[in-house]
Amino acid sequence: MRRVIHLLVCVSLSIWAVACGPPVSDRVQGVATAPIAEPEATPTSEEDVFAMERERMVKFQIEERGIDDKRVIEAMKKVPRHEFVPPEYVHQAYEDHPLPIGYGQTISQPYIVAVMTELLRLTPDSKVLEIGTGSGYQAAILAELVKEVYTVEIIPELCEQAKRRLARLGYKNVYVKCGDGYYGWKEHAPYDAIIVTCAPDHIPQPLVDQLADGGRMVIPVGPPGGYQVLWLVERQGDKVTSERIMGVAFVPLTGRH
Repeated sequence: MRRVIHLLVCVSLSIWAVACGPPVSDRVQGVATAPIAEPEATPTSEEDVFAMERERMVKFQIEERGIDDKRVIEAMKKVPRHEFVPPEYVHQAYEDHPLPIGYGQTISQPYIVAVMTELLRLTPDSKVLEIGTGSGYQAAILAELVKEVYTVEIIPELCEQAKRRLARLGYKNVYVKCGDGYYGWKEHAPYDAIIVTCAPDHIPQPLVDQLADGGRMVIPVGPPGGYQVLWLVERQGDKVTSERIMGVAFVPLTGRH
């Protein structure tokens, strides 16, 4: 009788094993399962928030619009744009538009900064002249890419603010001059590249004269408050050529001219 009961128990256990299978922990071993998505990192400080906004700015406003110069992209990712805008506009620092910086001037739209910088085809040994320092943001982008940046600002208050800001952020290869940008900065010419971030109604001859052989200049040209065109000017020996790039809107170049 005991033998019969023992056999019935064994048969019952065998049926249960076939129906239910091994424990769950054994069954999932070696089976391909969908990975569990990692939760998105939660920013732990204001600087982390700005870093995330800067990454989004570069991805959606710059890379997805066709900017592919890796050095320019990395510079745009690195420079803290929020440090170059007035406190009341910090929350808009990484948005897709220019922002006022006082005295009737603006910090350019991030995409335009990237376009103009990429057009210059800069190398680590380049020497660059910028006309229209403004907040200093464009100068900081250039400083990440080249050996020396010379930048001229006509508004004394903006000039002094930019000097202090760039020094505080550790940019030691940027030299700021308070003066009339129409005439460039002849003492340090020639320049491998010149970038003009305010619009004259014609291309200033002093800037053309300060371009090195093989140099490139990016400049918006047009009437104040009207339609302007971004031009790429190239110098090869005594020959100077101009190429129309796109329509833009910049504050006017001011000065004695």
